[in-house]
Amino acid sequence: MTRLHIAQVNIARMRGALEDPVMRGFVARLDEINALADRSPGFVWRLQTSEGNATYLRPYGDDRILFNLSVWETVEDLRNYVYRSEHAELIRQRRDWFEKFEAPFLALWWVPGGHLPSVDEAKKRLDHLQSNGPTAFAFTFRALFPPDEEFTRSTDWSAFEPCPAL
Repeated sequence: MTRLHIAQVNIARMRGALEDPVMRGFVARLDEINALADRSPGFVWRLQTSEGNATYLRPYGDDRILFNLSVWETVEDLRNYVYRSEHAELIRQRRDWFEKFEAPFLALWWVPGGHLPSVDEAKKRLDHLQSNGPTAFAFTFRALFPPDEEFTRSTDWSAFEPCPAL
């Protein structure tokens, strides 16, 4: 039996550049919130550059879209971090820093233990969610799919480009 972990990607369109005064409150808490994730129960991995975060990665054509990608041991571990830790304060304040997104901005999917998802993989999961709604390939907290080893084994992981930040 392979241990499956939950991967998540979320994107957000900033109201201004990271250096813009409108983003000051968000930027001021980045290191704190990333450190909280790193020490949270069930945390496995997060995409980061040598700066210790991924805020300057721009995988979309829009320079104001932030990209966050991580892996957790369980959905409950991820949910606890997102909604039941200090991170929830940022969720409540998100409208101060981010525009409303009209497309899916969060996708979850199961990965084999040890697999580190790439930016390409995460973008394809979001695209799939936009085109097909929640499926075992990409889903949301509101429409969870249980771990499915057979589905995960049947995934062609080579179809995703490797991550440039790794």
